[in-house]
Amino acid sequence: MTLQETLTTHIQKAVQSIFDLTIDKVEFQSTRKDFEGDITMVVFPLVKALKGNPVEIGNKIGNYLVENVEEVEKFNVVAGFLNIVISDAFYVNFFNSIKNNDTFGFVTPKESEKSVMVEYSSPNTNKPLHLGHIRNNLLGYSVAEIIKASGKKVYKTQIINDRGIHICKSMLAWQKYGEGKTPESTGLKGDKFVGNFYVEFDKQYKTEIKELITQGKTEEEAKKVAPSILEAQEMLRKWEAGDEETVMLWKTMNQWVYDGFEQTYKNLGVSFDIPNYYESNTYLLGKEVVQLGLEKGIFEKDPDGSVWIDLTEDGLDRKIVLRADGTSVYMTQDIGTAIQRVKDYPDVGGMVYTVGNEQDYHFKVLFLILKKLGFDWAQNLYHLSYGMVELPSGKMKSREGTVVDADDLMEEMTITAKKISEELGKLDGYTNEEKASLYEIIGLGALKYYMLKVDPKKQMLFNPEESVDFNGNTGPFIQYTYARIQSILRKSNFEYEQTVPSTIEIHEKEKELIKLVQLFPDIIQNAADNHSPALIANYTYDLVKEFNSFYQNVPILPEQDMNKKVFRVQLSKTVGNTIKNALQLLGIQVPERM
Repeated sequence: MTLQETLTTHIQKAVQSIFDLTIDKVEFQSTRKDFEGDITMVVFPLVKALKGNPVEIGNKIGNYLVENVEEVEKFNVVAGFLNIVISDAFYVNFFNSIKNNDTFGFVTPKESEKSVMVEYSSPNTNKPLHLGHIRNNLLGYSVAEIIKASGKKVYKTQIINDRGIHICKSMLAWQKYGEGKTPESTGLKGDKFVGNFYVEFDKQYKTEIKELITQGKTEEEAKKVAPSILEAQEMLRKWEAGDEETVMLWKTMNQWVYDGFEQTYKNLGVSFDIPNYYESNTYLLGKEVVQLGLEKGIFEKDPDGSVWIDLTEDGLDRKIVLRADGTSVYMTQDIGTAIQRVKDYPDVGGMVYTVGNEQDYHFKVLFLILKKLGFDWAQNLYHLSYGMVELPSGKMKSREGTVVDADDLMEEMTITAKKISEELGKLDGYTNEEKASLYEIIGLGALKYYMLKVDPKKQMLFNPEESVDFNGNTGPFIQYTYARIQSILRKSNFEYEQTVPSTIEIHEKEKELIKLVQLFPDIIQNAADNHSPALIANYTYDLVKEFNSFYQNVPILPEQDMNKKVFRVQLSKTVGNTIKNALQLLGIQVPERM
């Protein structure tokens, strides 16, 4: 039982005993640094119900706690705040109860619990993954791991956008300019190889547009009649008609891209639990649901045969779900795919969609339609909306080939980690193989932490050099602290597993560390509820700062009192384990030495 849970029970008893009133909830906050106390009860919410002065109420509850609760040593009241001082014994007993629990804070999912499906990545097969995809993948993967740690079963999935005019552009460019080359013959990753042809198409298309404009066409007209776009549209028609040669080329080029994606996912350290969904298989889904919605009066048909839903009473607008020619739109497909996923995995009770904030409105509409269709799981849909990632050099553009390639960025991060590590001279005695592995762990850790410490909803500027700093709120700083703890453990050439007596006097810095470790389960639950890895990242930074303050101010191995020495080594080990578990939720590895 946590300190807050223990105190809540006793404060409820105090209010019942003193004021003859039952309260459901007690509000706590951290005690301000300028007051004595380990935890503070906020008295103001009780003032109205108890009809008294907040200082008097605080004093009465404080006296009750000192007299009846052995964990409470003393208290003080400032205005409407009851600052409570907790005994060392409480912290030592709590620490002894969790020190051997390597997964403290993680909740094992119950078989009876409904699962959550988390969708992320969901790339197009006409280009390699870039910096924006990295933020998407890291957010989706981390949120999935956090939800799992909070006690729910999770399915990690993606839907691959493998059809449409943009795919045909790459195919057409390869037909025209590829000269039969393949990823194997060129030595290029498949996704990069195909992406180059997407860029090539755009160059040719723009040249044609300029030429048509000089011939008297407007830019809008030129875009519609340029030979390249007409050929791409014809290729799309052939694909939709099942033309054998077109479909074969589509399958071949998509496979090149899939192979490339798999390599990038592996290097990035993200994965999926279930087979991919493909837009080519899902784009017809949802049409039968539209018919069902028409029968229920949820949708309405216009005179031209198109089908719409009117959401104006819900503060949105009218949205088309079926064109006049009977073809579906993206909304129809997303409705059908969501329903299909629950058919495929009946235990799914909610879904998380990791998609950029430019799609905020789309998901509002999608979730509302699914609720109106009567699906109970539609109450548990969440759009993990995130802001754009920019570099100091500015925005990226896929068609112009100015995006920051994901593979190149990961390689650059490893090189940057190598450069900074060598400058600091921290790797004497390492083999070249050990160094290479460490550079990768540090580089990727820097990238992931920098991306995930920012609230997902915020737009962010990514600075590679800044992210690999070994000081401040960075991945390498946290990894270095973990390695420092492992060094302490290696130097502890004595038995330190025994239980320390609760009567031991502990240092204020030790108490602060235990308080932070105690918060870890709540931080995980809060991060899961808010779909925010940033809460885990910044908690970890706070824990690391507190440990370094403890390390600087309290002797660990030089301590002469054996009980204190054992306790401090055990505490160091537990903090290290908490750091490791927290970083695991962010997809970050920790080095044993650094």
